[in-house]
Amino acid sequence: MIEEAAAAVTGHVEKESGEAGSLREVCWRGRGVAFSPLDVDDAELVNSWRADPVAAHEIGMWPRSLSAVRERIERDRDDNDRDDFLVLLPDGTPIGHIALIDQDLVDGTAEIMLMLDPGHRGQGYGVDAVDALVDLAFGELPMHRVQAVTHATNSAALGVLTRAGFVREGVRRSACLHRGRRYDVEVLALLRDEWQALTRPRSWDMPAHGQ
Repeated sequence: MIEEAAAAVTGHVEKESGEAGSLREVCWRGRGVAFSPLDVDDAELVNSWRADPVAAHEIGMWPRSLSAVRERIERDRDDNDRDDFLVLLPDGTPIGHIALIDQDLVDGTAEIMLMLDPGHRGQGYGVDAVDALVDLAFGELPMHRVQAVTHATNSAALGVLTRAGFVREGVRRSACLHRGRRYDVEVLALLRDEWQALTRPRSWDMPAHGQ
């Protein structure tokens, strides 16, 4: 659920303070952000983002122990139908978790998930991250349709998806139970021909920083 050329897109960036000298492997780049494969060692960071009250409300997450999050990341890492990444700033600061899940290479469908650090919302990074992930889905994978779902009241996420070119397809009425209330869930999607019609630069056109 959404909250809010190879050499040109790979490289390394330094990890954030406290881990001086170590590097995160950059596997994909976008406009203003880069992706690094999510690792089990990132569990504490992801757990802190999950605990944010806004994310808990808008994404419908519930508190989990650190060990449970670690086990979930480790299990997802072995799932061939999904790819999970940390969203990084050019200086290597991790600001979110993005994933392409439920990948069906036969039908060419997948779903996108995004969770941003509270301190980096509303600054355009959500759109940058979504743009980069759909470039991966359509440019390197044989996807035809990428969908996203979010609470119908989550105006920030709906704005991010709309700016990234996603089209609202419909509403799953009363599809989510959260804090004793039922919420509608909006379904949005981007098709391959719609992505091809976008005039923005693609991820492989982005300059590599921090190498």
